[in-house]
Parts: sequence; C-alpha cells; structure tokens
Amino acid sequence: MFHQESVGFRIFQPENSDFNLNAVKADRLKPVLYDTIVIMSAKTPYRTYKTYLTRKYGASAYRIGVDGGFSCPNRTPDGLGGCTYCDDTGAIAVYHRQKEAGEAQKSYSNGSPGIGVKSYYQYKPLVKRKEYIKMQIEQAKKFLETRYRAQLFLLYFQAFSSTFDEVFVLKELYDYALSLMEFKELIVSTRPDCLDIEKIRLLASYREKVGDVWVELGLQTSVNATLERINRGHTVEKFVEIFRILRSNGIKISVHVILGLPGESYAEIARTADLITELHPESVKIHNLHIPDNTHMLKEYLHGELLVPSTARHLSYTTCLLERIPDDIIIQRLTCDTPSHRLAAPRVFQKKGAFISQLGKKMSTNNNYQGRYLEKSVGT
Repeated sequence: MFHQESVGFRIFQPENSDFNLNAVKADRLKPVLYDTIVIMSAKTPYRTYKTYLTRKYGASAYRIGVDGGFSCPNRTPDGLGGCTYCDDTGAIAVYHRQKEAGEAQKSYSNGSPGIGVKSYYQYKPLVKRKEYIKMQIEQAKKFLETRYRAQLFLLYFQAFSSTFDEVFVLKELYDYALSLMEFKELIVSTRPDCLDIEKIRLLASYREKVGDVWVELGLQTSVNATLERINRGHTVEKFVEIFRILRSNGIKISVHVILGLPGESYAEIARTADLITELHPESVKIHNLHIPDNTHMLKEYLHGELLVPSTARHLSYTTCLLERIPDDIIIQRLTCDTPSHRLAAPRVFQKKGAFISQLGKKMSTNNNYQGRYLEKSVGT
C-alpha cells in the first residue's frame, strides 16, 4: 500500500549490507531532501510500473511501441557504428519482430552477424514512414487486446533515437501517429545529444493533446570514462543539462541505466544511483549488460576484454541500485528482452518473469527495498 508523507533522507549503510560500501567515496554519499516519498509495503520491495498505470488509469493500459524510421547520431547511413553494445535493431518492440520467429541462432563464436531486423524505413520518404507507423499501431493494438485485454494505450516511439530528425519531420510523424487512435500518453525514447530547446518545446506542446508526455533518456552510467569506452557520444554533464530542460518544460522523464558495464561494479552503480537520487526522475529503466550478435562489444568479449554479469550478479547489482534511489521512482524495467538467437552473451540467463519473481523474493527475504539506504530523518 503506497502512502505519502513529508520527510527527508540521509544515506546510511546497514550492518547486513550485501557489499562493502566503504569502497564508495564519501563525497558520493551526500545528504538529500525531498518533499514527498512513497513508502513501499512489505510485499512490494520496489515501485512497479504496472501498479503505477493501474492506479493512474483504473484500467488495463499498455504501450504501443513504434519504430518511426529514425536512426542515431552515432550511426552512419549504412547502419554501422553506434554504442558498442547496440545491434542493428535499435530496440524495436518484440511484437514487431515477426520475421525472427523460428530462426536459428547464427554462429557468434567468430563474431559473424546475426539476423538483421533493423528499420528498413530509416531515411525513407515521410509517406512511407507514416504507412509503416500505421501498420505497426494496428498490429500492436490487435496483439495487445488479444493477449493482454488492453483497454487503454500509450504511444511509444521506441526504436533508435526518436528525436533524431528535423523538428518539422518530428511534428508530422508525432501528429500523424496520435491521429490514428486515442492515446493517453506520448512517450519518446532518445539521447541527450538528440534534443534541443526547439524539440523539447515541441514535445511539451503535446501535453495539450495527451495526459502526459514522457521522454526516455539514456544515461546508462554516471561515469564519463565508461561512456567514452562504450562510445555513447555524450557526457554525464550533457545528460544533466538536457534532463533539467525537460523537467522545466513539464515533461516526465524515465532514465535508462545499464548495470555491469565494462570496468564497473558496485561503487560505480552506487555513484549512478547518487545522480538518479539528485535528479529524481519519475521513473528508471534497468538493463542487464548483455551482448547481442553483430556488435563491437562482442569482439571485446571474444577477446577476453570484459565479463558479462550472470543472473545472480545482476540480482545483486539491481538490489544495489534500488536500495539507493527514492522509493517514489517508478521501476519500468529490470532486464533486457533480446531474443536468444541474437544473444551472444550471457547465453544462460533467467527469463524476465523468473528474474522478477526471484528478485522480489530475495529482496523481501533479506529486508531489501527501494530507498533502503535513504534513511528517513524527519526534520533534517
């Protein structure tokens, strides 16, 4: 049962910590204050997205993921380049990957490319991109109604960097998609280097048409050296700058992070949690480090340059992060969805449902919960 009360927080280390917090520098653990929090019940160790949507809308609400035919500033026109962990699908929704069904795993032992399902509508004329958007929305609506009995829908421009275009193009595509049916929210996934004040004002203008406008903004880590290693193409400072402009324009923000990036462990995750706590976004998406086929990171992996966290390690990393962020932040994701035939590593990892179940049980058993390290300190 969620409830609110006015409190402050200070960070502390409980006696039965799962890892050595002393490894984290003291200057990362700064006191923070918030006006309100949401307290979790014993049965809910973290705030789930499903619970948030159900309580907000009182009905079954689902996202319709759309590939708008965008690319990414890190990629060349032929689809190459990009972040070292990103393959050529750009996070296209699973239910739009029908051509992958029944395909066998390509060999990844020599770094050979897997099945390509990248957006073939990148750089296509607007009329073609609109046709593609309409087809996706119709297919997704039918799928979600049939499988999940969805009643309400949220428009989610999901694939690649969905603000990576001219403002007039973005407006035409967003306007068209929103005109096809009723949507309760507009959600756009992008990068900090693909937003400027003009694009942000365009996004904010849709608050008059839908209830909420969200931007899913990729941070991945608060460590600049790691961002450089994985070829993100932006800094933590750029992320913070864009985050604050989005916030000042009334746009809700979901921060994406990856746990277990090369060279990172608990100290770096705690540091990323500190930044999340400072910025206090509405939600967070957590991804386990995984390596799809046909990525630069796969070459590093095959040469023994990095390790990929196991299920047990990701459970521990996830608990580390959750315990260090405010418990009114919605947790929208906990693991990745890459199909097994495109996944080079880890080859053994729990399916999403089993992972979520195990995480909930482990956190409840060990008295772990979101915001645990942010000890309530009324009046401080």
